[in-house]
Amino acid sequence: MDDRFDFAAIAAKFSVRGDYVSCARYGEGHINDTFRLVLTDGGKEAHYILQRINDRLFTDVEKLMRNIELVTNFCRRSVLARGGDPMRECLTLIRTKDDKAYYFDGENYFRMYVFIENATTYQSVRQPRDFYESAVAFGNFANLLADFDASQLYEVLPNFHNTKVRYANFETAVQKDVCGRVKKKEKEIARVKAHKELCGKLVDAIAAGEIPLRVTHNDTKLNNVMLDDKTGKGIAVIDLDTVMPGSLCYDFGDSIRFGCNSAAEDEPDLSKVHFVFDLYKTYLDGYLSAVGDSITQRERELLPWGAVLMTYEYGMRFLTDYLEGDVYFKTHRPRHNLDRAHTQFKLVDEMLACMDSMLAAAKG
Repeated sequence: MDDRFDFAAIAAKFSVRGDYVSCARYGEGHINDTFRLVLTDGGKEAHYILQRINDRLFTDVEKLMRNIELVTNFCRRSVLARGGDPMRECLTLIRTKDDKAYYFDGENYFRMYVFIENATTYQSVRQPRDFYESAVAFGNFANLLADFDASQLYEVLPNFHNTKVRYANFETAVQKDVCGRVKKKEKEIARVKAHKELCGKLVDAIAAGEIPLRVTHNDTKLNNVMLDDKTGKGIAVIDLDTVMPGSLCYDFGDSIRFGCNSAAEDEPDLSKVHFVFDLYKTYLDGYLSAVGDSITQRERELLPWGAVLMTYEYGMRFLTDYLEGDVYFKTHRPRHNLDRAHTQFKLVDEMLACMDSMLAAAKG
């Protein structure tokens, strides 16, 4: 029980029926404070997710919640149009009694969702089927929002996947060398510079209208997918704080970057780090089965490049942070960001080595 908040009073601000029973911490998220709220109405329990929004990270809560409103409302209409169950297949936001998307108590911001019953999120893949089902869920998310005008969305994290901007930031870090680390890391710096020509591959394709501007989730890990407890199927995508305009290649690529690594993201022993092509194929098959005809042929061709770009981008960001003194990513040991950068660079090398096979699989 978290005694910082009067949960009964907070719950009473939202458009829900029933008497307060309990509210306890739920899940393993590190950004927002998440709780499972239990109310009872006529002897029947009703469950909700209550979250305290981290307004230190998400400084414009009004715009953040506007994004979530737009996306969840559109998903709900899409699910209903195809005869599905929106209470299970997408997040359902509960408005306050004064018709707002969130409640502000003068110090903290809270929001509420309907609790998706009989489904669970997992922190790690238990079997390849889990990875496949996460791909189905994120492919379905893209399909549901295929006709959504992504230009309506506020950029919660500006230039988040603008690899050209990330490269400029990297160059600035090298030039300033605030920690005096550049001279000893010339090899790593050269590896970033060697792939500079890749930086505009997706950004420029969007700008030229070669691929459409889409809704991107930007945190496409397994723990943001609800898997049905009975069937194991991916039924809903959660955690929409970072929905922004971009390319679906970003979301696909980040899933591959994280999920097709044979080792941990920060594994210091690079002999353990490999790009697992079979897992790439597993995820690709699941994603394409769900995204369906909403994906363009050019987007399909660029999916493998999304994997390379996201991996390269994160390697560059880890190295940039190391050069700047480890000020952005949390570190738990000396050289932690450097270890992370090394794993990404090795994965990039192995992805590029099998790019022909990756491209062939994506084209179908």
